[in-house]
Amino acid sequence: MAVKKSYFMLGLMSGTSLDGLDIAYVELKVAKQWSFRIIKATTIRYDKVWEDRLRKAHTQHGQKLMEWHAAYGTFIGQQCLAFIKKHGIRKVDAIASHGHTIFHQPEKGFTFQLGDGQAIQASTGIPVVSDFRSLDVNLGGEGAPLVPMGDRLLFSSYDVCLNLGGIANLSMEVRGKRKAFDVCFCNMALNFLMQEENKAFDNNGMLARSGVVDIELLNKMSQSYDQIRKSRKSIGREFFEASIQPMLENKRIPRADRLRTVCESTAIELALAVPKSRKKLTMMATGGGALNGFLVQLLQERLIGKVSIVLPSTEIIAFKEALVFALLGVLRMRNEINVLSSVTGARRDSSSGAMIGAFAQ
Repeated sequence: MAVKKSYFMLGLMSGTSLDGLDIAYVELKVAKQWSFRIIKATTIRYDKVWEDRLRKAHTQHGQKLMEWHAAYGTFIGQQCLAFIKKHGIRKVDAIASHGHTIFHQPEKGFTFQLGDGQAIQASTGIPVVSDFRSLDVNLGGEGAPLVPMGDRLLFSSYDVCLNLGGIANLSMEVRGKRKAFDVCFCNMALNFLMQEENKAFDNNGMLARSGVVDIELLNKMSQSYDQIRKSRKSIGREFFEASIQPMLENKRIPRADRLRTVCESTAIELALAVPKSRKKLTMMATGGGALNGFLVQLLQERLIGKVSIVLPSTEIIAFKEALVFALLGVLRMRNEINVLSSVTGARRDSSSGAMIGAFAQ
């Protein structure tokens, strides 16, 4: 395939917090270094049917799971076509789709993201890059996190990149190598608690701000995260349901106090994870949690004098992951490295992703 200098891509992301399907139409250019612009972007909120399916997909038998895999791929394709039509988009080189993670068990040699790339391609007629994690897992890696390649190529002006998504993770350069790791649960825990009120999230952390820290709950969460601090491996729904969710279901603790405690726990874990430095570091914060003013305030208080937290544009906060998967798709199309073994622990770097359809020469 001829190596182009400019690509128009649809980047798609569905995160563990079930906020919805993020779609970003972006242009990615490469000269001496990569640059980008987000042209149009939106989040498609899931209706009750798809939210319920994604929430319980891991409990389904194989036949039903594969049925939903195809159906969700078709759904994604339909949303892409509607997005293209709405915004009058004329050129899309490819769709890069992360899918929605249902299983992530690299220690057993597999990871699975719902949303069949074949179905997306069949629905849209547009080339698709999907399944970005499996190759790395089969190379002995964690298959995560993948966004650090985007941090290196698009956001290198920051010392540390923080993602406050369903799971909070950090990414940074350490002696010339990119290092990144999951730290703790963030919006997955906060949004789980807000489901008790049939609300999607705690707007700006206002309910959490009204609560007080429950010391016993805080200590229990700290004990659960102790094993994560030691290994710094990727974490997923499985660990949340086994270790964190049972604590959060204790309704003897007022909901506001549980929310406040989760925010405090998140700030503590992140502060512990940020590397020590002689200079004051700049940290870019993105993901839905970056819009939670109370959470960001707690974190900045714990990092004061050591780290300055920078909030980029709301567009980058909300759609950085979709943007980065568009970039990972382009790198795959160019047969260039898009997954770093220094991050995942795999045997080698790789150019990962299943390419489906007729890619332009």
